[in-house]
Amino acid sequence: MIEEIAPESPIIVNRRKRVLTWTAYGLLTVIFLLMLPWIIEKSTLAIIGAQSTEKVEEAQISNLTSQLQNELGTLEKKLTAKTPKGAYMIVNTAANTFALYRGSELIHADKCSTGSYVLLKNGDNQEWMFKTPKGEFRIKSRTVAPVWKKPDWAFVEEGLPIPSMNHSSRFEYGVLGDYALGLGDGYLIHGTLYQRFLGLPVTHGCIRLNDANLKLAYESLKTGSKVYIY
Repeated sequence: MIEEIAPESPIIVNRRKRVLTWTAYGLLTVIFLLMLPWIIEKSTLAIIGAQSTEKVEEAQISNLTSQLQNELGTLEKKLTAKTPKGAYMIVNTAANTFALYRGSELIHADKCSTGSYVLLKNGDNQEWMFKTPKGEFRIKSRTVAPVWKKPDWAFVEEGLPIPSMNHSSRFEYGVLGDYALGLGDGYLIHGTLYQRFLGLPVTHGCIRLNDANLKLAYESLKTGSKVYIY
């Protein structure tokens, strides 16, 4: 015969649940109180560490800024030392613009025309690439009312036979403007009859300016003045 166990009353069950709940709450409270100093210590160290990291980063940024300022100052001194005291010209062949300076003072800036980069061939024996040379140059000659002595490529381009070096057909008047500034190797800063094309890469390598800019360049640049082309 199996003995039946009488179930506990609901009051006893609820009381036992409350006891267990309060016991668990008490244990968690005790654990939290025991760990509280450790939590405070870790939090304090984390805050101090973050502050120290910020101070280190601020110091690094300050040092880097100071270093860059010193390097910039050094570069500015070098640039000042290399900047010509007199007038000089800077030509940008990519934008087809020029700037005329005197020392660090900008005199005037405007559009110009430079080399077209067209390749012209005369059979298998001759070819010309119409590009403006890049680098540092000096004004080697200054001419009023220049006469253009046409090179061989001018006749090839026109589909004409190449004449002797001093044939009269080689000399053209009034096509270079009122002035010409020689850079050497046949390259000139000169005027043009086709001023509507200024700002475009259409030349055979020379630098073309309009009438007013050419006059200003001629009056400003002397023999030996520098021209920077890039």
